[in-house]
Amino acid sequence: MVRILHFSDVHLPLPFSRLELARLLGKRGLGAINLYLNRIRHFGQAGMKLASLAAFADSQEIDLVIFSGDCTNMGTAPEFAAARDAIDGLTRAPCGFIAVPGNHDLYLEDSVREKLFEGQFGEFLGSDLPELCGNGGWPVVRFVSDTVAVICVNSARPNPEVWASNGRVPDEQLAALGRALRHESIRGRFVFVVTHFAPRRMDGTADFVYHGFDNGEELLGQCAELKRGAILHGHIHRRYYLRVPGISPPVFNSGSATYAGREGVWIYEVSPDEFKALPGRWTGARYELEKAATVRLSFT
Repeated sequence: MVRILHFSDVHLPLPFSRLELARLLGKRGLGAINLYLNRIRHFGQAGMKLASLAAFADSQEIDLVIFSGDCTNMGTAPEFAAARDAIDGLTRAPCGFIAVPGNHDLYLEDSVREKLFEGQFGEFLGSDLPELCGNGGWPVVRFVSDTVAVICVNSARPNPEVWASNGRVPDEQLAALGRALRHESIRGRFVFVVTHFAPRRMDGTADFVYHGFDNGEELLGQCAELKRGAILHGHIHRRYYLRVPGISPPVFNSGSATYAGREGVWIYEVSPDEFKALPGRWTGARYELEKAATVRLSFT
């Protein structure tokens, strides 16, 4: 059996004095105002909760950790450095750590141009099928064991417009995802497809246009025939599980691990005959499993 922890959207805040003031113009300036007047109320204890989550992962004998994006708020170098330190305890699982960026991580063009996400998390982005990687190194394919694989695609991108936080997987990445799912090395494994944006909201509908996944339906279509697998994401700050009609794999949103009052994570257990998804929550002092709400899928 393989045990996997999935968490997302930690949005680690920094003291204002540690930010690069010259970067706080335009959208980032408004983002900073929103952070310190609003978001700080929700994410102010993110660092402490991440330390507790690492201890929880150790206690649960986790084999692999998956992070589905948004470690920062405005995609600046000091934020990435602080987030990498805060997440460090979660990167040491026996089968490793894998991450995709969120829209807050690729906040503006300079975040992408300066490769800030790769600078802190590049060591976790190597692919076991590099021949499928296009520009930017995506998709990332990881063979976790003889029975489990992870395929990550990047749906995040800079959104310079103040009102926009939507995403899209480039067409060539979607095509490569399809090739990866059909690759002979993938055949027979349970496959986790990971991205940041939500293909569907909790009620099964598409997210609204300026917050949503522009080609989420196309991603679902690529995965539609995946009989042994699951689609993982973040972006919407509430944990949920969804079955989409006509799409074989279930969809899991881990929500935010650190949003006050909504903290959520998933632990997945993959065995030859069964898949389990165990929801986890923050009690105010630690993370714990809600075993009564376990999702079970049988392959027999």
